[in-house]
Amino acid sequence: MVTRRDSIWKSLDWVTITVYLILIVFGWFSVCGASYDYGDRDFLDFSTRAGKQFVWIICSFGLGFVLLMLDDSLYDMLSYLIYIGLILLLVVTIFIAPDTKGSRSWLILGPVSLQPAEFAKFATALALAKYMSAYSFTIRNWKNACMLAFLILLPMLLIIMQRETGSALVYSAFFLMLYREGMPGGVLFVGLCAVVFFVVGIRFDAVMMADTPTPVGEFAVLLMVLLSAAGMVWVYEKRWKPVRNMLAGSLGVLFIAYLLSEYVMHFNLVWVQWGLCALVIGYLFFLSLGQRRLSYLLIGLFALGSVSFLYSCDYFFNNVLESHQQMRIKVVLGMEEDLAGAGYNVNQSKIAIGSGGLTGKGFLNGTQTKLKYVPEQDTDFIFCTVGEEEGFIGSTAVLLLFLVLILRLITLAERQSTTFGRVYGYSVLSIFLFHLFINIGMVLGLTPVIGIPLPFFSYGGSSLWGFTILLFIFLRIDAGRNRRL
Repeated sequence: MVTRRDSIWKSLDWVTITVYLILIVFGWFSVCGASYDYGDRDFLDFSTRAGKQFVWIICSFGLGFVLLMLDDSLYDMLSYLIYIGLILLLVVTIFIAPDTKGSRSWLILGPVSLQPAEFAKFATALALAKYMSAYSFTIRNWKNACMLAFLILLPMLLIIMQRETGSALVYSAFFLMLYREGMPGGVLFVGLCAVVFFVVGIRFDAVMMADTPTPVGEFAVLLMVLLSAAGMVWVYEKRWKPVRNMLAGSLGVLFIAYLLSEYVMHFNLVWVQWGLCALVIGYLFFLSLGQRRLSYLLIGLFALGSVSFLYSCDYFFNNVLESHQQMRIKVVLGMEEDLAGAGYNVNQSKIAIGSGGLTGKGFLNGTQTKLKYVPEQDTDFIFCTVGEEEGFIGSTAVLLLFLVLILRLITLAERQSTTFGRVYGYSVLSIFLFHLFINIGMVLGLTPVIGIPLPFFSYGGSSLWGFTILLFIFLRIDAGRNRRL
């Protein structure tokens, strides 16, 4: 056995650590600015949020040091134990956590509150990396795919039971890693279709087409289902005849039906689309049986599932989502304005960012944040403080730092010598990307407000430690990548 004995400090990726430290420092100053009260200059007082965050930062440095000192093989060996331990902690949290702003996700340990959902991310990433690094693993095996889905969906379900939907949605980011590791592109396409169908179906459900009693939302989604089915037949089978039959038949019948509805007798075109969808699905099943091609069967199931999904969206939106969640989605989609209610946070956040101008108002000089116009301005909406105090230049600098971090994580993940290291690295990358996209998006009013923190910026020990653990485990795995057995 030959082992490379280079010092851990020589093997560490200091570029990533430097970016991490800069983000931590910027984040602390942002917390100081967001939680500052006029006349209060003692930022290190533990009774203030800035003081508490400083303690969490010092602790995170110690935590990172300990993670780097451990042998990287321990993370491989203990992956399943760590995952099981965090799952049990999530289960316990459901029953013993007090109600905090409508959720039961925080464990109170004396003066400290911890959110296990933040730590379950790295545990899930380790479990996925361990399972996918097995010698016989292949992601196209349905048993392996079901096991991966179980590992991801179990913590999601437990966190939803804690009434923390936003934190649960973060776990969907692992599908980016699965795509990198060979998950069929069709799975990602189905996920994208689900999002598009939901948005279009909900947003335009009450909008009617011209002078007909046809809801635009249903019509558009069912048309996309028909076109997608034809497109998938061409992509996977490269046969023009079934594509021609599906497109010509569907579009021709719809055109004639539209003319009849517009000029002869008004009726709902969706009725015609139901019949067309039934015919297309039946046609695909017939081709599957006649030509013994599994792809036709799967495309037919996609079309059938898409239609079912469309009509389940309305029930899910109105009966499963909480009223405040419904309103947040309506505000983002432009269905409601509600500047005094669900849209208040986003509206005030955009005002704060816009008021910062090019160079910002300066540290501690932001009026929107100092006067507490923006709720949760030191946690979920911390980026508006950056925009107001540091302006466009400061906001761009922060985003560029995150871009450097993301690009560096891609580089580190690609240079791993083991499947375990690569899978874990892309899991870390996926989680950071999801947090950045959603958090910045909700502050700017581009995505629904689901309440997830901005890495290294938002106030809170659980999120800071969770991101630190995620990152430093990967840095330790990367430092040992050249070990040869």
